[in-house]
Amino acid sequence: MKYSLLAAFLGIFASGALAHSPLENTNPLDQSSIAVAPEELQLSFRGGMRLTRVTATHDDGEAFDLDLAGQTGFVSDYSLTFPDQGAGVYVIVWRGLGDDGHAQTGEFTFTVE
Repeated sequence: MKYSLLAAFLGIFASGALAHSPLENTNPLDQSSIAVAPEELQLSFRGGMRLTRVTATHDDGEAFDLDLAGQTGFVSDYSLTFPDQGAGVYVIVWRGLGDDGHAQTGEFTFTVE
């Protein structure tokens, strides 16, 4: 009985995890160091995602929003114009809605030398 309940619980948990569209890849890569600030940020999701907000913070300064104009619908790959703020650490925080209806958030960082 215990094993049946455990199997059922794990099956429910696994199916819920698979329903989301997690961030699979970024360019620049998470926790990477690059020589020059990118002109664009690229975010790739496992499934369809509609980004609702993407903010960047440079060296613990004030956060600024990236332009999502023209980004409509549920897509898996985004290319966003990135304004160069110079050398330092950037923290990118994103928020969106997966095509399965679940709200999702995440973040990644990179350093411009």
